[in-house]
Amino acid sequence: MTNDTAEVARLTAERDRIRQAHLRPRDQRPASTARGVHHVALISSDVERTVRFYQDLLEFPLIDMFENRDYPGSTHFFFDIGHGNTLAFFDLPGLDLGPYQEVLGGLHHCAISVEPATWQRLRDKLDAEGVDYLLESEVSIYFTDPDGARLELLADPLGEMYGTKLL
Repeated sequence: MTNDTAEVARLTAERDRIRQAHLRPRDQRPASTARGVHHVALISSDVERTVRFYQDLLEFPLIDMFENRDYPGSTHFFFDIGHGNTLAFFDLPGLDLGPYQEVLGGLHHCAISVEPATWQRLRDKLDAEGVDYLLESEVSIYFTDPDGARLELLADPLGEMYGTKLL
């Protein structure tokens, strides 16, 4: 992150240029060819610990679990995160994987929308479990799962960000 005022101004101008060149007004945008996120797949170092975190703490039901077709002995498992979307995991036993690291092309965070009352209940559960988090703007909580993947619980509705309609 840069604190250089000239560099921030340059980056702002570049963002404005890209927005001007590519962002179409809402009424001129074509429909997306996508139907939605089928699943986002992350890596788990401990299947049961991951199930406890996502199902028991965050209240995302475990909906399926089977052997990973690409890696014998590996488990592929899924949690329901609403609206037909799932969060999936692989464990990859036998591979010497390091801890989470932010890299180009890597996942920065996964933002999951929940109802405001659910957001507060889950925040209370994070507090009770001693999970560290960053509270952002009274509707957003950033925290990490047991393997270091960054998550955001957002009380904004789907298609909206901090009061701005995206869709």
